Amino acid sequence: MNPCAHIAADIVARDVAFADIVARAGLPPGRRASPVSERFPSLIRSITYQLLATAAAATIHVRVVDACGGQVSVESVLAAGADNLRAAGLSRTKAAAMLDLAAHARDQRVQLGAHGRMSDAQIIEEVTAVHGIGPWTTQMYLMHTMGRRDVWPAGDFGVRSGWSIVHGLDELISEKQLRHSGDALSGVRSDVAWYCWRAVHFERLKR
Repeated sequence: MNPCAHIAADIVARDVAFADIVARAGLPPGRRASPVSERFPSLIRSITYQLLATAAAATIHVRVVDACGGQVSVESVLAAGADNLRAAGLSRTKAAAMLDLAAHARDQRVQLGAHGRMSDAQIIEEVTAVHGIGPWTTQMYLMHTMGRRDVWPAGDFGVRSGWSIVHGLDELISEKQLRHSGDALSGVRSDVAWYCWRAVHFERLKR
């Protein structure tokens, strides 16, 4: 069986409430670690997107890339400096986070090349030591850049909303409740989160 088909079937077997969204959304995406060269830019992008609507974040991130001379790297972020990053539309906190991440990567306090050999917990500990980078940014990095299958962003509003839609809840599930509910789906929670996001997407199409 296709590994992604096995994961989809496993999710439904453990929580039948996901049967409809699995049927509608299809198989979850394949996951594999991105090349080392893409890891720093992906973290910079995640910092941009923190607590912003997608469209606004996308616009600002284009400006961030421009401020870095068209290519995001440790060297180009450090060269851009706080003023140019803030002029791109970033808050003071986000600009500082990008510069601190670049300094950590330069000094090997964040070992991007070693992340493929590190556990989720080790990566979280290392990356969240950067000023201004919290759990959500690191979780997105683990899921989308490092291809980890069992990341559970219980604090993500979209995941909470999707879970509530899938289970027909009258009220938005709390982060604490969702963290506990996710225990039953351990091992495939990155894909459960993906289905929750898809549920939100389909719900918006009804409006």
